[in-house]
Amino acid sequence: MGTVTLGVSIAVPEPYGSLLQERRASFGDPAAYGIPTHVTLLPPTEAEGADLPAIEAHLDGIAAAGRPFPMRLSGTGTFRPLSPVVFVQVVEGASACSWLQKRVREASGPLVRELQFPYHPHVTVAHGIAEEAMDRAYEELSSYEAAWTCGSFGLYEQGADSVWRQINEFPFGAGGGPTAVPAQGGRPVGRPTLRP
Repeated sequence: MGTVTLGVSIAVPEPYGSLLQERRASFGDPAAYGIPTHVTLLPPTEAEGADLPAIEAHLDGIAAAGRPFPMRLSGTGTFRPLSPVVFVQVVEGASACSWLQKRVREASGPLVRELQFPYHPHVTVAHGIAEEAMDRAYEELSSYEAAWTCGSFGLYEQGADSVWRQINEFPFGAGGGPTAVPAQGGRPVGRPTLRP
């Protein structure tokens, strides 16, 4: 089956996901339409395709132990000059994201890896583009706000065309909580529970 490139993330639901993706494209980020709007739990990681069943079982166990939680985005931040990234900040739900990402990468599981930088949950809106465009992203989204109930996370695979596609979704709790993940690739996944 060969090697695959995987990622684990929380999708930003509609209407927020499309709006931030469109804004990212408007700043000139060529990766905008190849990456669904998300909060990363596991950055791009190579794995053997034959290990996918074990990976999915591992993620299913993590989701079963979790519960839906509130997520709120507010304002912008940046990792510059360390890394050329401008992002929308996760101001509520960050501790739950941190707990999840630790479980995903735990030593007893199939996705063990070290991170290049300390984990900081965020939603990227500009990456590796001209400084002027990065500044514009930082300023124009500085008052951005969004909130929803996070009910699941997803496993994504990067295709040969560099586009990330969801290959599985993992709802929280044994009974499966409210799903707040938008359709990926045109497949309806469930109705988001959005908070004003």
